[in-house]
Amino acid sequence: MKILFFNYEYPPLGGGAANATRYILQEFANMPDLEVDLITSSVDEKYHLEKIGQNIRLHKLPIGKNENNLHFQSQKNLLVYSWRAYIFSRKLVKSAQKNKQPYSLSHSFFTVPCGFLSMLLEYEFGLPYIISLRGSDVPYYSDRFIFLYKFIAPLIKFIWKKSDQVISNSEGLRKLAHKSAPKQAIEIIYNGIDTNQFKPKEEKKHLQNKFIITPGASRLTDRKGINYLIEAIAMLAPKYPQILLKIMGDGNARQKLEEMVKKMQLEKNVEFVGIIPHEKVLPYYQEATLFVFPSLNEGMSNAMLEALATGLPLVSTNTGGASELVFENKNGFIIKFKNSADIAEKLDKLINNPKLIKDMSMESRKIAEKMSWESVAKQYRKAYFDI
Repeated sequence: MKILFFNYEYPPLGGGAANATRYILQEFANMPDLEVDLITSSVDEKYHLEKIGQNIRLHKLPIGKNENNLHFQSQKNLLVYSWRAYIFSRKLVKSAQKNKQPYSLSHSFFTVPCGFLSMLLEYEFGLPYIISLRGSDVPYYSDRFIFLYKFIAPLIKFIWKKSDQVISNSEGLRKLAHKSAPKQAIEIIYNGIDTNQFKPKEEKKHLQNKFIITPGASRLTDRKGINYLIEAIAMLAPKYPQILLKIMGDGNARQKLEEMVKKMQLEKNVEFVGIIPHEKVLPYYQEATLFVFPSLNEGMSNAMLEALATGLPLVSTNTGGASELVFENKNGFIIKFKNSADIAEKLDKLINNPKLIKDMSMESRKIAEKMSWESVAKQYRKAYFDI
C-alpha cells in the first residue's frame, strides 16, 4: 500500500506533531507492506530527499525557514508550504499513476493547511484521505487564531465531512472538535511514548534539589500558561530558595517571560535553557523532580508523555489528554486554569513529601509502559487498510 503523508512540520521544525510524525514513520519503516512519501518543510532554501529504511521517503520543500525561526510557522510559511506541497504532490500522484503504482490514500496531520491539500487531491484524483487532528487545526483551540477561526471554521468542518476518517489524539481534543461539528465521527489514536529512549535515571539527586520542567523543546507561547507557573515559583521561592524552574524551548512569548522573571527578581530560580534538540532532551527530564504543565489548551502533549515515561509526577491543567494521563493523588495533580496559587499549593504538597514524589514517579512509569509508538503505528496501518 502506497501512502501520501502531509505534515508541514518535521524535526527539527515544529513541536509535538513533528515528533509524532517521525516516530510513526520510524515504525512504518518496519512494515514492508507500506510505502510512504512524506511532504514536509525544509529548514533552508533547498529541497532535500531523505529516507527511513527502504520504504519511507521524506520530501522537504523550502518554505523560507532558517535556524532563527524553526519552532514558529508564520502564516506566510504555511501559505508557501501549501502551494509548493500541492504542486509537488500532484506530480507525485501523476507519476505514480503513470507507472501503475498509484497511491492508496493520503494522510494529513492538521486539517489546515494539510487536510485542504488532501481534499484537493481527492477531488482531482479520487484519492481517499485521513485527517489527524493535532490541536491548532480545531476551531477555538488556540487564542492566536481566534479571529481566523471565524472565517475558516466552515472550511475545517467541510474538510472533515469529506474525509474518509478523522482521528483525534485525545478525548479532550475530540470533545472540542465536536463543539463545532457535533455529528462528525471522530476516532481516537493516542500519541505514543518511546519508553526505551525515555526512562528514569537510576540515581536521583537529593530531593532538596528541586527541579521543575515545563514542556520539552516546546514553543513558548501565551497558550502554554508558563506565566502562571512563574508566578507560582515567586510564591514558593521565599520558603524554598532551592526551587528551580527550567524552561526549554523558544517562541514569541519568551521575551515577555524573561522580563517577568527579571521584574520578580527570580533569576536564581528560573532558567531559560533555549531550544534543545529532541534527541538531547532526556537529561533535562531525568534531572527533574516533577513536571508542570499549566497549558490553556492542548491535544495529547508529547512532552507530558515523555515526562511520564521518565517517571515524573505530573502537575497539569485538565486539557487535551491530561485526564487520560494524570490520575489525581496517584501520579500527579490536576491544577486549575490560570491559577498561580493552585499551582503553588500542589507544588508545596510535593516538596514537603518525598515519599509521595517517589510513589507518583513509580506510578507514572507504570502508566507509560502500557503505551508505545509501535501500537500507534499499527492502529494507523489498520485505518489505512480499512479504508
